[in-house]
Parts: sequence; C-alpha cells; structure tokens
Amino acid sequence: MKTLLPALGTALLLGWSAVQAEDLSIATGGTGGTYYPLGGGLAELISKHLDGATAVAEVTGASVENMGLIHREDSDLAIALADTVLQAYEGGDRFSGRKLDVAALASLYPNAVQIVTLADSGIESLADLVGKRVSVGAPGSGTEVNAQSILESNGISYDDFTVQRLNFNETADALRDGDIDAGFWSVGPPTSSILSLASSHNIRLLPLSDAEIRKAIAVEPVFAPYQLRAGLYEGMDSPVQTVGIPNVLVVNTAMSDELAYQITKLLFERVEDLRAIHPAADDTTVEFSLTSTPIPMHPGALRYYQEIGADIPDRLRP
Repeated sequence: MKTLLPALGTALLLGWSAVQAEDLSIATGGTGGTYYPLGGGLAELISKHLDGATAVAEVTGASVENMGLIHREDSDLAIALADTVLQAYEGGDRFSGRKLDVAALASLYPNAVQIVTLADSGIESLADLVGKRVSVGAPGSGTEVNAQSILESNGISYDDFTVQRLNFNETADALRDGDIDAGFWSVGPPTSSILSLASSHNIRLLPLSDAEIRKAIAVEPVFAPYQLRAGLYEGMDSPVQTVGIPNVLVVNTAMSDELAYQITKLLFERVEDLRAIHPAADDTTVEFSLTSTPIPMHPGALRYYQEIGADIPDRLRP
C-alpha cells in the first residue's frame, strides 16, 4: 500500500478531499478480456481526476492471482469474480483455508460464462465436451474456477477430456487453428477475443439447460441464470442461456479510509466516462453493487454509500 499524505490542489475546488499518492496498481486480467480495458479506464479516471494520484492497469492471471496480489499489497486495487473473492475472504479451499486481507469497494458488472466452439465441430451441449480438447481458461483465473464448478456439478471431471489452460486470446487462436475443440470464457459480453474469432469463423455458443444451471448454482450460490442476447456475436441468431456472476473491485483492508472513499466516489460520479470505454460498465450502479457484492465493504467505501443515502445491507458492514 502506498503512503498517503494530505495535499492541497484543484480537487478542493471540485469538492474533493485532496489525496496525494504514489502510483496505484490495478490488477486486471489478460488483454483479451474485459478486466484489462475496464481497469485501464478506472486507472485513467484516477489519474485525471484524483488529485495527486496516478494509476496503471496491470496484466495478470486474473481472479485467483489478483487476490494474492491484494493480500500481499503488491497491487492496490483488483477486479475479481465474486466466488473467488468470497473464497479469499472466508479462507476457502482455493486459498488452502487461509483468510486473505480483502475488502470490497463495489461490484462492477456481471460476467457471463461463454462456452465457444466452431459451428461445424459437432459439439452442441456441455455433455459433448467429453473426449474433446477444451480450454478451461488461464491457470489461476476466475474462468477456470467457473468452468470447473459448472463441469463438476454436472458430472464432468478433468479426466473426461483433454484440458488446456489458455488465456482468452490463446483460446480464440487455438480454436481458429484447430488446436482445441471448445473453450470457456467467463467475462463481460461482448468480449474482444470472441468478437475477433466470430469475424473470421462461424462459431457456436453452447447453451446450459435449466437442470445444468440448477446444479451449478447448488455448487456456486453466487451464480445466477443469465441470457446472452441474440446478435451478441456475428452469426449468433438466437439467445443462449448460461450463468452470470458479479465482478468485484477489491482492495486490501489496510487501504486508508480516505483513499477508498475517494476511489468509490470517483467510480460512481464518473461512471459515464467508464461506460464510454467498455459497455460492461452499463451495469456499474450503486444498486447492483449493494445487491451483488459478496463480502463486506471497506469502511471508506461505506462512507460514500452512506453519504448518498443508499440502503446498505448489514452483510456489507465489516
């Protein structure tokens, strides 16, 4: 965590309490997903509008890795999937029972699990992945966590297919080159790597049945039914049923209350700037944040929500 000092500046004229900070690091994910452009947009907002502070988005292995970066204070902010965030806070199996020092500022938008194959692959359902070559996402990513939950809850283990652990761009390239048969994305739709693949190849997004969704939710309660709209990607003529999961903006509990407050305030007061960068931010609202965040908020973030008169659930208070 960076040293914070009081400072005077133009922020006072804008009604902000000025903050002096060294560069802030925002842990995101791969360049082919949503975390990186959205994190870059947040970094731009901080650098432009938070007096004395600058920020930069860092490419990472995404959710699981990001929780470790926040716990060790190697990054100041991070975006991560809600199930991974909850496991980090509670000390779940993915973190060997160790509770990490994490707190939330907000939930930003829901991911959608997108299972993609080429249209002529003959793969039409989750069960058809058995015996195939499948990318389950980058090692330590939220995509792999989600993929494993969906598969195992529906009776499919890694022993049932050839596992590849590729990031979003690598997964799209491998599908394009015929090196794999299908791949998982857990990301805000639409995402650039699938858009690019769909522009050169006919693709199919695999639907999850009602029963498959129920089984997945029984294993991961933060899952919710989600429908990918028709026309989301080229050649996608009808909606596709899947599951969604919130993405959470997290910090270490050691972040100062003032900085956490300033970043949360900036996020919501400048959210239109973020929406201009990526449409996933269309879901970045106070209501979504307070209904979807799975762990307690940082006291500085709570100060902002209280200031605007929001109804804060007790479960979000430390």
